[in-house]
Order: sequence, then structure tokens, then C-alpha cells
Amino acid sequence: MGLSRILPRSQPPPEPVEPAGETDTAVESTAVPRLHAVPSAELTDDPEEHPLARVIAFANQKGGVAKTTTTLNLGVALKEAGKRVLIIDLDPQGNLTMSQGMNPDVIERSMFDVLVHRVPISDVIHTVEVDIAVASIDLAGAELALSALIGRERALEKALVEVRDKYDYVLLDTPPSLGLLTINAFVAADGVIVPVQCEYLSLRGLVQLENTLAMVRENLNPAVRVQGIVPTMYDGRTLHAREAIEILQENFGDLLFETRIRKTVRYAEAPVKGSSVLRYDPTGPAAQAYRDLAKEVLDGAQAREHA
Repeated sequence: MGLSRILPRSQPPPEPVEPAGETDTAVESTAVPRLHAVPSAELTDDPEEHPLARVIAFANQKGGVAKTTTTLNLGVALKEAGKRVLIIDLDPQGNLTMSQGMNPDVIERSMFDVLVHRVPISDVIHTVEVDIAVASIDLAGAELALSALIGRERALEKALVEVRDKYDYVLLDTPPSLGLLTINAFVAADGVIVPVQCEYLSLRGLVQLENTLAMVRENLNPAVRVQGIVPTMYDGRTLHAREAIEILQENFGDLLFETRIRKTVRYAEAPVKGSSVLRYDPTGPAAQAYRDLAKEVLDGAQAREHA
């Protein structure tokens, strides 16, 4: 059943405009963890032994829906489960980078250089809780710079060729817009996970996202689909939040993850320490929520393999 049953169908996405960013709290730090060219010395380059990573984009053009929080904490939870994980910061605000204790304003090389100047992505990967390809303030000019390049929509896809056999999962944190950086993520991705705040206006944004994905499938990446929808900032005490879940279940059925990411101050506190919530409060319910979500993602991967 389509979302249009209860929400009006939108027109094709307008020209991308960079809106205000997400509200994840972070602290500025000039400390930069070790930069490395190869994710792990123990990894082999034999593609037969290590299949290509599954690439997942986290997208929602509405800001403040916990895309960055979900990218980081799901990535750390997958690493806890024994997976090799790379997270990539494609947001010019650099919230994902800051959430791991780095300051985007002082980073010399970032995803801007990878996308625009074709610098190897291994040159901008830092090892913290997981491997992270960092963003800098320069990324704000990436869409303008990319617009003049041939094959601009495939810049990220080409950059990932270098490292896809070295990871099990590559997670892409996208800007709160449907611009060229997000299009690059959709072209490179095997699937899209959509964090959705449990309120009506946030649900309406799914229509435009669905339209954009349809255009990407038609022209650039026939395989990309919404892999799942994650309800975030859920407060089961409110009727509005419960109704939002019912709307999502009615329209998306099995695409809706069972895990509910509930409201808690822990998700705001952890980035201040340059940490995931799994390291900041490892035994708390906030950390357990992302472990539960990681299990759902892994179970879904197994189901696809046996389909």
C-alpha cells in the first residue's frame, strides 16, 4: 500500500536547497584520531574471501530526525556484532565527524577531496570507535563543484571501489536535503534506511523521498530501494506518536523496523563526549535499542541471502 493513500502525492523534487541541519549535539575538538590507509592490517585484499560491503544510506530531507545518531550508533552496534564497518559523513555540517570527537573546521582532507578532487577515500578514513570517512567545512561547496563534473552522480560510487571489499557494511550519513550529495549516496547504495520522527509532518516527507528514489532507480541505480524505516524520538505516552506508528505500519508494513528509538537525553549527551551512546552508556536502554536494530538489520541480510 502506498503512502499516497493517506498523504497527498507531491510533485517531483524541486531544485535542491540546503536547509538548516540536524540538531545532534556535539563538541568541537582539535584532536584527530589516527589516519590510516588500510582499515585493518589483518584484512586480505582477496575479494573472494571478503565479499563486497553492503552500502546503506541513511536519508530523510527533514532535519533533526536522528540520521546522524542512527548512522553512528548502528555502525558501532554492527561492529560489536563482529562486522567490519565504515561510516561516511556526507553532511557539510560534519555532525557525524564531531560525534566521534573531531573538529571539521581543522580537518585538512575530507570527503570533499574524495568527491571533487578524486583523492583516495582511504586517505580520509580515521579509526575511532569505527572507521569513519570524515567531513570538513569544505563539503558545503561540494554540490556546486560536482555540478560541473561529468559523472557527478557517481563520484561516491567510484570512490568506494577502493574499500568495499574491506568492510561488511558501509553506512552513509546524508545531508538533510535531496541534493547532489544525497543523490550520490543513493547511486552508491544497495539500500536506504529512513529514520522518521514519530510525527505527522515528518511522515509527509517520505513522499518526496520516495519520488527521488524512483528517479534514481529509473536513471542511475535500478537496485536501490528503501530497506527499512526506523521510528525515532518515539514517546509511547503520547497519542500522536502511537498514531504515527499506526500510519507507518498501514502504509509500509514489513519495511517498518520493530525497534523504536525512544526519546532520551542520552543521545544528546554522548556526542558531547565524542562518543556513541553504546560507549557512553553501554548498559542503558538507549544503547540496547541500537543493538536491537543491528540484529534486525543482520537478520534482514540473512533473509536476503537465503531468498
